[in-house]
Amino acid sequence: MKKVYLTGAGPGDIELLTLKAARVIAQADVIIYDKLANPEILKMAKIGCCFIFVGKEFKKHLIPQDEINEIIYQASLKYENVVRLKGGDPFVFGRGGEEALYLKQRGVKFEIIPGVTSSISVPAYAGIPVTNRGITCSFRVVTGHESSNKIYSQINWESFIADETIVFLMGIHNMEYISSQLIKIGKPSTTPCAVISKGTTKEQLVIVGTLQDIAKKAKDIPTPAIIVVGEVVNLREDLKWFEELQ
Repeated sequence: MKKVYLTGAGPGDIELLTLKAARVIAQADVIIYDKLANPEILKMAKIGCCFIFVGKEFKKHLIPQDEINEIIYQASLKYENVVRLKGGDPFVFGRGGEEALYLKQRGVKFEIIPGVTSSISVPAYAGIPVTNRGITCSFRVVTGHESSNKIYSQINWESFIADETIVFLMGIHNMEYISSQLIKIGKPSTTPCAVISKGTTKEQLVIVGTLQDIAKKAKDIPTPAIIVVGEVVNLREDLKWFEELQ
């Protein structure tokens, strides 16, 4: 039966790829992949598998999302097993919902294979738990770059809880704005922050600061990167472990 597998590639470390994702990748007739998926994963494909790159970069969408949707659809007409490989998890700011709806409207069967999201795994590799008893019992994952003409129109800044950990994905180019908004709603300028670049990979880089200075300290950090805001950042000094493996 023809099917499209909307598959999460995880945050970068190939060993964080799920067993189910590895299985469908090995069986795929075509893999449609983006920039954030570890290229080593493609080596798991069978001989003769077709590869289609549809990656995006900041302010440079090589292929618009509407066209990506159509590419996936056309591939489903031609191939038996189609894998749409997306960095992280397909439903966490990955446009997976849009792609699934596009296929649903055209009668194409699909399956969602969740991936390990960078929102929890990247902080973990930096020694930062997003929740910790006595510090915070909740965390929030927020887009740092909305695809809207009205920037941040869907973010209710005032709803952020005082002791809640906030993880911003795709926010590296808006760090100054994000910091100023959080200070504006009442978060202390001394609130700990961390910016983690290329998390879970050998190129991982972590910069720690506060809301007041993080934009300046991390302005030249390579992408992809995520931002973690909250008191849990202070645990990094004791819990960092990944750097010691290098």
